[in-house]
Amino acid sequence: MKIFLMVLLAIASLILIASVLLQSGNSAGLSGSIAGGAEQLFGKKKSKGYEALLEKVTAIGAVAFIVLSIVIVAMFE
Repeated sequence: MKIFLMVLLAIASLILIASVLLQSGNSAGLSGSIAGGAEQLFGKKKSKGYEALLEKVTAIGAVAFIVLSIVIVAMFE
């Protein structure tokens, strides 16, 4: 059981790493952080397509990683 959970944790971590690395950056440097806040606030976010899919995969991978980590620590400590 422990090995199975560890393999699932490794898969979740690889999915999380890949999905974060495939996402494009939101802004370029300090000037983008000042001007980019308004774009995010007023809904210029893409709701469909490749980036939305990567955001969902990242969220699912992060949740799976956290849950599996807690389960492994709770069961085998």
